[in-house]
Amino acid sequence: MGPDTLQTPESIHQLRVNGRRLDRTIAQLATIGALPQGGISRLAFSSEDIQARSAVKRLMSTAGMAITVDAAGNIIGRYSGYCPGAPALATGSHLDSVPVGGIYDGTYGVLAGIEVVQTLHDSDIRLAHPIEVIVFTDEESTMVGSKAMAGQLRSGKDTGLLRDNLRRIGGSLDHLASVRRSIHDFAAFVELHVEQGPVLEAAGNPIGLVTGIVGQRRYVITIAGRASHAGTTPMAMRQDALLAAAKLVVAVNRIGNAQTADLSGEQVATVGALTLTPNAVNTIPGQVEMTVDMRDLSDDCLDRMAALLEREIEAAAATTQTRILMQPTLQNKPAPANSHIHHTIGEACQSLALDTLSLPSRASHDAQNMAYVTDMGMIFVPSRAGLSHATDEYTSPHLCTQGANVLLQTLVRLDGHYRV
Repeated sequence: MGPDTLQTPESIHQLRVNGRRLDRTIAQLATIGALPQGGISRLAFSSEDIQARSAVKRLMSTAGMAITVDAAGNIIGRYSGYCPGAPALATGSHLDSVPVGGIYDGTYGVLAGIEVVQTLHDSDIRLAHPIEVIVFTDEESTMVGSKAMAGQLRSGKDTGLLRDNLRRIGGSLDHLASVRRSIHDFAAFVELHVEQGPVLEAAGNPIGLVTGIVGQRRYVITIAGRASHAGTTPMAMRQDALLAAAKLVVAVNRIGNAQTADLSGEQVATVGALTLTPNAVNTIPGQVEMTVDMRDLSDDCLDRMAALLEREIEAAAATTQTRILMQPTLQNKPAPANSHIHHTIGEACQSLALDTLSLPSRASHDAQNMAYVTDMGMIFVPSRAGLSHATDEYTSPHLCTQGANVLLQTLVRLDGHYRV
């Protein structure tokens, strides 16, 4: 037993991250891929992404972590524990962005994880479990990093581009099976992230205790009517595909707002895109293609929402004399947070005198794939005006520091919970 094991629980619970250092590293990484109008463009596998990955490796090394890159390109910084063979307490997120994105989405979770380890390293403290800080590959598009780690990767038809991209960051398409991890590798995974929505700010900026990551169902609805002259076709004799689409847009909104015994009241439903044919000012639309996105933390609720939508489709087709086809395009299962981790995050917040609010994550995160591997939890910090995937994305240094302290104290408490 080395000197690191002699740290008292009291001294560990008094640890706090260096907020100024965290703010500085966030600002420094924001210069990589910076856009003139603010924000960043750091697409996965781009030169900017590769540069950011190199910068993060240097930070991990300074924090005393051993660094590996797996076949999916995931960067894994490992801070060893004092119990040989113990599974890791893991955290992390991603560095890639959407084409015009903000500087906090994903990046904050990575840098806060490194700051937690740096804080332990500065105090010569090691937990019983090792800590792994993971930079997942391409969260914004394919999620290849976390899906490969969770054994959830499905092979695509065109892998040539992915093969080249993985090679650029030190990965290998031919060895993706080696990336898969198991419950024997991880005791828990906790992701810290900006909320990307307005709920926490509206509630007075508490810490978000994420109850889980919602499941998603997406559909393409094709409505076939009959294109005809807008002036010469009597109203009663029309087969207006856009009229049917309008009825369904209202129906989707109604389903999203419903609160019944079958629906949670926290579900969301959106029509995001419509394409009209022939899309001419003096022609009744003959065809409309529209998308529907439905999300909830319950698969049963999603099934009910889909059934309600099918009923609305039948009614709209009958009243507009159109033919309507609904085809599923995406089905992601919900990923509930582990109840003990959720409770432990709450305990950490209480010890830091921070208010909390439980809420689901309605956006996708790498944590939803890690839930296939181990116990999963998420921590949210507020986003100003709920903005994300935008140049105006912002979370104050004070709130970022609070979230990092919650992550630190959560990992400390989980270290005592999971026996080794």
